[in-house]
Amino acid sequence: MGSAKDERMHVRVEPGQKALLEAASSASGSTVSAFVLKAATEAAADVLADRRVFVLDEQGWQAFDQALERSPGEVPGLRELLETPTVLDGPDPDGAGE
Repeated sequence: MGSAKDERMHVRVEPGQKALLEAASSASGSTVSAFVLKAATEAAADVLADRRVFVLDEQGWQAFDQALERSPGEVPGLRELLETPTVLDGPDPDGAGE
């Protein structure tokens, strides 16, 4: 048995879109809500998978692995940038920066 659904979403559609969704849900033997939820959830998972998983061929994997194994190099100005206080850091607690 499925869990209770507490959240509700409202979507505005054009008449043609609504008719298409109704026809597709009917053809698949489900309600419009179930059909849209399944399709939207699958699409969301696909979008997020593209941001979490990537596939490389052997040559691409070797290049990626070599890049990970290299020692980090110095990037001019990066250390200073990361060590310099910003407006988001707030006032200097010991008052030295005033």
